[in-house]
Amino acid sequence: MSGRTRVAVVLTALAAVGAVLVPSAHATARAAKAPDTAVLDGARLQRTRARLDDGDPRLRRAVRDLTVRADAWLDQGPWTVVDKPRPAPGGDVHDYLSQAPYWWPTTSPTADNPWGCPYVQRDGQRNPEVDSGTDRQDVEKVFDSAYDLSLAWYYTGRRAYAEKAGQVLRTWFLDPATRMNPNLDHAQFIPCKYDGRSIGIIDFSQSYTSVVDALAILGTGAPGWSAADRAGMRSWNTDFRDWLVNSSFGKEEGSAANNHGTFYDMQLAALAHATGDRALARKTVLDARAKRIDPQIAGDGSQPQELARTRSWHYSTFDLVAYTRLAAIGRHVGVDLWAYRGPDGQSLSAAVDYLLPAATGAAAWPHPELEFHRYAATDVVHAAADAGDRAAQRALRYLEAPPGGDLWALRPAAEQLDSIAG
Repeated sequence: MSGRTRVAVVLTALAAVGAVLVPSAHATARAAKAPDTAVLDGARLQRTRARLDDGDPRLRRAVRDLTVRADAWLDQGPWTVVDKPRPAPGGDVHDYLSQAPYWWPTTSPTADNPWGCPYVQRDGQRNPEVDSGTDRQDVEKVFDSAYDLSLAWYYTGRRAYAEKAGQVLRTWFLDPATRMNPNLDHAQFIPCKYDGRSIGIIDFSQSYTSVVDALAILGTGAPGWSAADRAGMRSWNTDFRDWLVNSSFGKEEGSAANNHGTFYDMQLAALAHATGDRALARKTVLDARAKRIDPQIAGDGSQPQELARTRSWHYSTFDLVAYTRLAAIGRHVGVDLWAYRGPDGQSLSAAVDYLLPAATGAAAWPHPELEFHRYAATDVVHAAADAGDRAAQRALRYLEAPPGGDLWALRPAAEQLDSIAG
């Protein structure tokens, strides 16, 4: 196909999804090197964009779903840690603050006991007060919007998407007046009990790698995303990586035996890759074989620690989000985590296959679950199918699309598809 014909096809395809094209100079920039992503496969993104440019109808439908999401972010935010009603313990408004979701007050608040202390735990039952007064809801919007907007810019070339993503990221991470300090010292605090907890690191680890990949996508030439922005985010990510490695909270979370440990490894490996420490990224993925897979996944593919939860389906799929993303990072550093087999037959494929009867609707999930959503497994089944799991490949046609559409073709990296807020 000639260059002129290709441009004509691009115009037709993107007009069909309502995208706004930018001048041809940007089309040249979009044809530059593949994004140096940590979880996503940058070369695959580049090939997908070329197929879209050639008018692939399935991709055009997926881009339509993606741009609906991206458009919704254009008139929201930006968000900042400094505008919460009260600062984190210690008084620094730049410190991130979140509250433990499954802890509840035992008495009505009074002037002498404004929180209603003491707090008690109710596993799987989310206390609605955690969604107001802290940074948790806002940071999730930062992560989701940056990812959606960056991908939408990459596939459509629409300048507004890139500029909005840049505004969101600069406000939360870089602007001296509004930036977040690169630590999670006060994540998932429990009023009158703990000023912060190591398990609060999962507030970031469950989806911050989406920001890492968004930065790589914007770094391919997004309008409004400057060299200073790139350097600033690299510095922030380096400081955050070092906090994860050296802080007492980071060390404690890294030793966790359930999904918290898996997500910690995934986040650390992604940050190490993004900040140039490929040796740390490779070591983290390699260590996950004996450190994570062997003790966490049984020979039959079940995840006993996640099955013990009141939301066993959610946590079984959730843990596999971390594993499949960690395996994707491994691809960049020469480690095939999908090929690993533990001493009792433990493997990522076995863990995904264990979910297939419920994921396809062939059988009920036989374990406790307060709120079952079949689509929660859709992305991890896609990941297994891409890795060559034949049972997962056969299951694809029976999967339930998540709300907002199945975007795997555009961003082949598993996401937590069912909300923890339920």
